[in-house]
Amino acid sequence: MNEAQIAFLVLYLIYISIVVVFHNTFVMKPFRLLTTFLHEMCHAIACWITCGSVEAIRVYDNEGGVTSYYGGCRLLIIPAGYVGAAIWGSIFVMFSGGRKTATGAAGTLISMLLISLCFAPNRTMVGLNLFYAIVTGLFIYLEWYVFTPILGYVVLFYGAFVGIGAVEDVYQDTVKRTVLRSDAYACYEICPCCLPRCFGIQWAACTIVLQVAGALIAMMQLSNRCENVGWWECLSGDGELENKIWRWEQQAAQNWVHR
Repeated sequence: MNEAQIAFLVLYLIYISIVVVFHNTFVMKPFRLLTTFLHEMCHAIACWITCGSVEAIRVYDNEGGVTSYYGGCRLLIIPAGYVGAAIWGSIFVMFSGGRKTATGAAGTLISMLLISLCFAPNRTMVGLNLFYAIVTGLFIYLEWYVFTPILGYVVLFYGAFVGIGAVEDVYQDTVKRTVLRSDAYACYEICPCCLPRCFGIQWAACTIVLQVAGALIAMMQLSNRCENVGWWECLSGDGELENKIWRWEQQAAQNWVHR
């Protein structure tokens, strides 16, 4: 591993340790509320994708939330909360390794925060969304005009917390106990052949796999073979060839100067 990969891995493990130790403390409540927002927003996104209509998106101070909608495919909308939050956690971790990708992830988060304010939000959600939109926007400004790298560290923390928070929520709400009003129980009512805890175990496994996949892809992006190439070229395997061409051009330019 190169220095960038070691730094990423150490920082990621530190973030994971912080999240695990302090997850249920008052200090982390703003981040738990962010996880709740992403949970509800993913319900709304799944509703829109399946041609439904969203009436309201709300997050409450007790860390609960509700998305009011009609139409759409309930069998896809209901699990989208837990699984969707895990996907966003994975995306934040995955995109934290590059300056442009981290900016894209942060910009997407700001867009979701602001768009959701158009759907009858309550007071807690308005304050939460405006706070995170302003803070995340400030870090984007600092990254591009004051100091770099800083945004990647912030996006990585978002990803670590949201990903681990999704695992914790799935375990507490669907695996450890059966809550009659939980998403897992709602899926059980639609599909009685699978018990609520069975749904929860599947979602928990999915959240863990997504978080690990995000970290592995970020490590790949920071590898030597992906240096000086685009994100997609890195993942598709074309990055190694392009990187060799770039190094050959650099060496040829140096040899020309020496002559």
